[in-house]
Amino acid sequence: MADNRLIGKTGRVTGRVGPGRIGEVMIPVRGGTEAYHAYSADDEELLTGTRVLVVEVLPPRTVVVTPV
Repeated sequence: MADNRLIGKTGRVTGRVGPGRIGEVMIPVRGGTEAYHAYSADDEELLTGTRVLVVEVLPPRTVVVTPV
């Protein structure tokens, strides 16, 4: 899957994302769900279970997200 295809997808936080802290999100891709490392676009804390939108991709497996 090309990295730019992740932009605009929604997922859920599975490992707390915080200011300056990498977390984890699950994003549906290729008919399944995959884990990606994640940073907050707005440097806000995103707790486990928060729905998020991918706004940027940092290859190979990191995304920048914002709450939905």
